[in-house]
Amino acid sequence: MDATPHARTGMAIGLLGGSFDPAHDGHVHATREALKRFRLDRVWWLVSPGNPLKRDGPAPLERRVARARALLGGHPRVSVTDIEARLGTRHTAATLTGLRRLYPGVRFVWLMGADNLAQFHRWDRWRRILRTVPVGVVARPGDRMAARMSPAAHAFRRWQVPEAGAPGLAGMDPPAWCLVNVPMHPASSTAIRAAGGWVTRGGLV
Repeated sequence: MDATPHARTGMAIGLLGGSFDPAHDGHVHATREALKRFRLDRVWWLVSPGNPLKRDGPAPLERRVARARALLGGHPRVSVTDIEARLGTRHTAATLTGLRRLYPGVRFVWLMGADNLAQFHRWDRWRRILRTVPVGVVARPGDRMAARMSPAAHAFRRWQVPEAGAPGLAGMDPPAWCLVNVPMHPASSTAIRAAGGWVTRGGLV
């Protein structure tokens, strides 16, 4: 595995967490849009040892990391890391605590799809996450309304940043969250697994 990703003080780093089982072009699409819409310097894919909300375990971590890196093709602004395994964390709140300790002065933004916002209230210490870092939400097919009507969106509605304010999200004090609507992409890890295959080709432009 690679060393801990490098980041300089003041950089805006988007964190895209998940099982990546497997990584696919939908992840690439969301990353490309997040870099542009939230004006991030880098995005890190945090390949989780396992998702606490899923009953069945994912493919081996080393395999998922290798596939994610192959999909990205060495893009200079995106890093794939197993840092959660080395931090010993499985929940996002704990991961953020560890990352902020390792990278003082770095401006982290938690990234998620609108589907995750719809069930964000099920995450461990989800309110703490929203009070720890700004959150950027990328709308995915069919999930916009559920995300906007979710318990988390309702509880933190006064801190929602208008879409026009997305470029400044990384510099805002939390809580601050912003949902951006982007061109849709249909790829799904669940569908790929159901079809019995992994996507290994793709690119980030």
